[in-house]
Amino acid sequence: MTSKTAFRLIIMIVFCANQLSFSQHKQAYQLYNSNGEKFDYKKMIDSLAAADVVLFGEFHNSAVAHWLQIEVTKDLHQNNLNMVLGAEMFEADQQPAVNAYLSKELNEKQLRDSIKLWPNFKTDYKPLLDFAQQNKLDFIATNIPRRFANDVYKKGGFSSLDRLTPKQLKWVAPRPIKFDPELPGYKAMLEMMGDHASIDMVKAQAIKDATMAHFILENTQINQIFLHFNGSYHSNNFDGIYWYLKQHQPEMNILTITTVEQANINQLDAENKQLANFIICVDEDVTKTY
Repeated sequence: MTSKTAFRLIIMIVFCANQLSFSQHKQAYQLYNSNGEKFDYKKMIDSLAAADVVLFGEFHNSAVAHWLQIEVTKDLHQNNLNMVLGAEMFEADQQPAVNAYLSKELNEKQLRDSIKLWPNFKTDYKPLLDFAQQNKLDFIATNIPRRFANDVYKKGGFSSLDRLTPKQLKWVAPRPIKFDPELPGYKAMLEMMGDHASIDMVKAQAIKDATMAHFILENTQINQIFLHFNGSYHSNNFDGIYWYLKQHQPEMNILTITTVEQANINQLDAENKQLANFIICVDEDVTKTY
């Protein structure tokens, strides 16, 4: 080998090593605690394992958030925890169909034919439902039927619930519904909608939060962890579902996870601090599931 060839080989090795180092350090997300300090995933799992309820706030189209949801579920279950899963993406009147799928009375096609599923069910929520099926875990449909929430928005606020039948009322949080329009999430909703905002629109959000909290409480037992999946806006700032849970059980140990996106994930932006106990900061260039 000539000295010139050897020099070229060395340059190539150095270049490849640099490329490998770059690829090893390129991250899709960074985990933070509420104060904006980088946090270890294993330590987060240890913290979550001691909770009564975990509210996992997602961006509905975030591939990273959905991947971490199934990973967190697996890792908590691996600790031999008594677990129950639940999600905003299934409405309370759909529980019989969900149960039939869990018991393998229905296959995926039959489930699709019997209830309305979210468009990204197959990629983002089916893995969670399948995990529950494979491990004989309960999976609770926690959300209010969408049509009832729409009525709260468009047909007179909480009083629209007066028209529901006794059977239908079983799919909704018990009345009277507590409501605090000063909660950060609800105030932000009003501000974001501007001239199009109405207090009944916020109440429609609140009835969802109250109903999800209600079904979490109904299905939580001592020495059990309820892992709940919901849009981040339903539990950010420790309000929404969190607030309703605390109204009924102030002593309940609830931990929250949220998802945010940033151009630079190496430092958490100030506005993303204090949103939750644990913050998944995703590179905004990561591809979406839809």
